[in-house]
Amino acid sequence: MPHESRTPLTRLDPNAPLVLDTRALSRQPGSSREMRLSVPAPEDFGVEMVGVPEGAAIELDLRLEAVLEGVLVTGTATVPLEGECARCLDPIASTFEADFQELFVYPDTRSGGNAEDDELRLEDDLIDLEPVLRDAVLLALPLSPLCRDDCPGLCAECGARLADVGPDHHHDVADPRWAALQDLAGEPSPEPPEGGRGDSGPRGSVDQQGKQEG
Repeated sequence: MPHESRTPLTRLDPNAPLVLDTRALSRQPGSSREMRLSVPAPEDFGVEMVGVPEGAAIELDLRLEAVLEGVLVTGTATVPLEGECARCLDPIASTFEADFQELFVYPDTRSGGNAEDDELRLEDDLIDLEPVLRDAVLLALPLSPLCRDDCPGLCAECGARLADVGPDHHHDVADPRWAALQDLAGEPSPEPPEGGRGDSGPRGSVDQQGKQEG
């Protein structure tokens, strides 16, 4: 089946920090090479609340091994992380390790020619490690990082850090179900009409006048 319709590979820059040259392996199955690298982190290397600052040093411990289908890359990346706690929003900083392994297939072999679009291939004996490194690190990062496992977070009423104000911090909040009754209890009693209670004065005068007329 012809493969001319396959999207052509992007030309790799051999000087890019995460582009590795495998020519030293000479495509001989069983040959291997180990290397340690320090490379700057690419941009947008993180998730919403935590990530690797752009340009920060990523330490790579790599092993490149030639196999029949291509080059098998096994490694560990040590990356510095910066972000904020998902509970108290305090800044956090830590170091994170991610392991990875990926096979880069030769494009001129049967495996390379029949490779799926999502498989990685060598180009002129060069491999681009960035997509492998990005997947290994980003998929392992927590979506809700914490400054510590038992971080109590923030007060829902005033926003204070509960770790600072202590466990006795609270707010007296009235139950809204009793608010109407409290309003009624606070209203003053209605004042009696002028002339006293029951208008007894004028009624008495009328009665007395009626007696006089009788």
